[in-house]
Amino acid sequence: MATELVNPASPDITYIRVASPTGPVTRTVLRTPLRDALPSEIPVIDISPIFSPHLEDREAVARQVNHAATNIGFFYIKNHGVETAVIQDTYNAALEFYRQDLDQKLKATVAQSSRYNGYRAPDTMRLNPDEGLDLREAFSITYDPRLDPNVTHVQDIPAIAKEHLTMEDHHFTATQNVPNFKSATTTYFRSCLALARALTRTFALSLGLPETTFDSKIAYPDVALNMNYYPPIRDGGSVEPGDPDAGVSIGSHTDFQLFTILWQDMVGGLQVLNRNGQWINAKPMPDTFVVNIADCLQRITNDKYVSTIHRAQNWSGKERVSFAFFWGFGLHETCEVLKNCIEAGEKKKYEDIQCWEWLRKRVDDMTQLDKEKEA
Repeated sequence: MATELVNPASPDITYIRVASPTGPVTRTVLRTPLRDALPSEIPVIDISPIFSPHLEDREAVARQVNHAATNIGFFYIKNHGVETAVIQDTYNAALEFYRQDLDQKLKATVAQSSRYNGYRAPDTMRLNPDEGLDLREAFSITYDPRLDPNVTHVQDIPAIAKEHLTMEDHHFTATQNVPNFKSATTTYFRSCLALARALTRTFALSLGLPETTFDSKIAYPDVALNMNYYPPIRDGGSVEPGDPDAGVSIGSHTDFQLFTILWQDMVGGLQVLNRNGQWINAKPMPDTFVVNIADCLQRITNDKYVSTIHRAQNWSGKERVSFAFFWGFGLHETCEVLKNCIEAGEKKKYEDIQCWEWLRKRVDDMTQLDKEKEA
């Protein structure tokens, strides 16, 4: 059951707690009807010009990204270069996997992994303890240099980077009974690698930096593809938004790294908390991805770019699938505030930190929130 923290002095306001880079924080939420995001809130950006040979074309997209990143931290992208057939094949493979018996899926359990590769069963994930268990299943594929077309010879990877990399196959061995699962998901993974690298250059331009500024930091990136499966919150029908017994498909949170590239099917359920404290729908739009700013990018921009709280609630009465591609600097790299993001009269808000320490800190933040809930 979801916990609703109502303000007795103002019943039109609730509160939500989330883990953050500075520890648990509380946000005020207006108890207004859920509505669809306006185009001015979550814009649609045609990113085809980022593949143009002309710098002015690429800079035009970067300006749009800058506006979205400083406003709500979410935007849609279209003409992104990932083929529809690749997405459809991955969607079909994911559904075939998830529709199996639990015992079969557990053969690919994440418990066998040294780095989060594999299957997570129902009732095992709780992203926000105030909102209860996430009503979802998940399958994760993390960065493996053998999947990266940019890596010619694994043995040539510098030792400082290699110590943070994992190369394992159990999650694919255990899914061999699903035809095309490995082929489809790894093709999708590689497509997103290429897109994320291109977008990283766009983000550099959006900050007034040379577009190759971050290239070395994403040579061996911190990446995870989460293929989420959301059964209906209530079997056999829908429930009304705000039903206190409805629970959440995935709890309110911000993402950890630079940015996330999300594909969602047409069922819907993604919600974003805007700056006014109002939940709005990031409704599905055909042939688009949703991109959202994550905590590390907010940190290195000295809070210029916004990492925004979001969640999912599948009230449709149907099964829902989404693919979240989490993208960050290599874990051996340093997360440091960019000098040109420190305005005149401002101070550097964050100290330099190793990316692996940053990831551990964010996990600790969530654990702290969990412990406070149990206390």
